[in-house]
Parts: sequence; C-alpha cells; structure tokens
Amino acid sequence: MAERALSGPPLRVTLVTHYYPAHRGGVERVAGQLAERLAAAGVASFDWHASDCDPAPAAPGLTASPAGAWNGLERAAGVPYPLWSATALRRLARSCRESDVVHLHDCLYFPNLVAFLAARRARRPVLVTQHIGLVPYRNPLLRGTHRAANRMLGSLVLGGADQVVFESETVRRYFSALTRFRRPAALVQNGVDTERFRPVAADERRAHRLRLGIAVDKPLLLFLGRFVEKKGLPVLRELAQRVPRAHWLFAGWGPIDPAAWALPNATVVRSPGAEQLTALYQAADLLVLPSVGEGFPLSVQEAMACGTPALIGEDTAAGAPNSADVLPREPVGDAGTVPRWAARIEAFIGSAALEELRPRVAAFAREHWAWEQCVARYSELLRACAR
Repeated sequence: MAERALSGPPLRVTLVTHYYPAHRGGVERVAGQLAERLAAAGVASFDWHASDCDPAPAAPGLTASPAGAWNGLERAAGVPYPLWSATALRRLARSCRESDVVHLHDCLYFPNLVAFLAARRARRPVLVTQHIGLVPYRNPLLRGTHRAANRMLGSLVLGGADQVVFESETVRRYFSALTRFRRPAALVQNGVDTERFRPVAADERRAHRLRLGIAVDKPLLLFLGRFVEKKGLPVLRELAQRVPRAHWLFAGWGPIDPAAWALPNATVVRSPGAEQLTALYQAADLLVLPSVGEGFPLSVQEAMACGTPALIGEDTAAGAPNSADVLPREPVGDAGTVPRWAARIEAFIGSAALEELRPRVAAFAREHWAWEQCVARYSELLRACAR
C-alpha cells in the first residue's frame, strides 16, 4: 500500500456498515478496503460495527465490534436489511460518543440512524458514504417503502451529516433533488486493487476456463453478484435462452437459483471466495449486468481492471463519468430490454470488438480507480470533518 499518511495523530473513527466483507457485497468490501488502507496510512483507527452474520475482519488499526443481528429479510426476500439487538445498538451509540468522526455507509439502515442520532447528540461529526439510490422493485409495496425512506432518511441523515460522499454521479443527482446538504457533496469513486485485479495473457485465461470446466472455444458471459431481482436475474434468464451459443457463468448467492433454470449453456458458481473472483473475471469475455437502482457496482470496476469489458444498464453507467468509450450500456426496464440486450451481445460475440476493448478498459480502470486517489480524498474529508 503506497498511501502516505496525512499530518496529525490518527483519528478515532466509528465505522458502521450493515455487514462485514465476508458477506461478499460490494458496499462492505469497499468499506473494508478503505478502512484498512486509511489505517495503514496512519490516518485513522476504526471501531467497526456490523452484523455478526459473518466472520469479523482482523487487520491492524481495525477493532471489530460484531452486532447481534437477525438477517431473516435477506434470507427470505433478498433484501439486505439486518436488524440489530438492543445491546448492539447501545454499544454502537457509546462508540459514537467517544469517537472523533462517525463514518456511515448508506443512510437507510436502522443502526446507521441510531449512530447518526448518537453522534449529533454528542456533537460528533458525521461522514456518510451513500452507495445506493432508488431501487425500482417490482413489488409496489417495497418500491413505495424504499422511495419514502429515501425521502425521509435522506433528508434527515444526509441533510444533517457534516459531509456526504457519493460513489456514483447517478446517486448524487438522485439525492441532490431530495436533500439540502450542509456542505457540497463529494463524488469519490470506489478504488480497485489493480495489483490483484489485472489482465492476463490468453493462455492463462484458457487455463482458468479449463479449471472451471468450460469450453475454451465458446464465448463466456459472466454475471457476478447477488442472485436477486435488483441485479437483473429475470432479464439474465431470458438472455441466456436467447443467446445459446455463449456459455453463461452465474457466480454469486441469493434467493433466486439460476441452477433451477436447467439451462444447458449455463454454469453456477455459488458464493465464490475472494481468491476465486479474479480468475472468474479474467476468464470471461464479457460481464453482463442489467441491474437497476445501484450506484456504480464494484464488480464492473474489478472486471474492467482485469481487462474484461462490461455491458451494464444506462442509468448505472451514468455513474461513471467519461466512460462512454470503454463502457457499453443499454437501457433497462422497458419491454424492449431483453431483445435489445440480446442483439447487443450477439453483435459483440460475433466480432472482434471485445478483444479490442480489453486493453482499453484495463487502462481506464488503472487511471480512474486507483486506491491511492480514493484514500487521499477520504483522508482530506475525514480531517476536515474532525476540524
């Protein structure tokens, strides 16, 4: 890690996420990498509160405070909203009162609201990193509840925070229409470990496919993430049926089971470990992600860092400024979504376009998503909050 420390003693930061990185979601993985790198740079030490659904991390400068939690909503409906015990919330409030800065990831989780109120009462500064905007759930009750919560808690937590950071321009625009910020909101895109996620030669890509049991002479299309509606699983099922000459690799976890579709051209890798992710990205010809209601997904950044192009939703792609030349996108959500995406994929795998894109997407990732830039910006923002 090449980040340099800013002047001054390390800040005491209470860090709050819904899960720890072992849960494998993008938000918690980014939070963990950011905290580890800030701690290594001498910027801060962290008391990290998250649900005890998964093993807590161990790293210098990080003290884990697992919260007793019930995670039934995610197991039943794919909604990642754990509910913490009263004891865990009291411990969180005490940590907020004793910290120099409270750092929250997203505004809608109940523990984050408790932490925000505890920090305000103790006159402790609050920095919020907002990853997610509006999720257009098909279920009208879920969709309406989420919209109302964004308006209410966005106004309260984001409007009351000392600093708000968005990792996507799309999400910043959405909340800027709902909320007045105490100071201008910052746009800081997530960092990517480009030493780990890197391009490899063609022979190594073929070796990855052979280890996965996938033919090396067929186009390989990858989905990586949670198996939930928001990530576009219903669209992907139809796409896999419409593009049978490609092999589809579904890597992830969640209540929707792609194996149950019994598609002859699909393979499922359940809950890939951290060491598997790089090989999956490197093996693929194209990452396909017709998701909605996201910020800018970490899987897209990691795939591109490996030299693998990504085809994503138009609204999601808008979250990455200046990416139009290297990041193909299509609209999602109307009746023409599946035919349009299928035609785009067929055009890609029927030409040399993807191979031509590989060096360009890797170069873009190195230039725009280096962790050093992300850590330096957060160092400035945390110090400014503490002052």
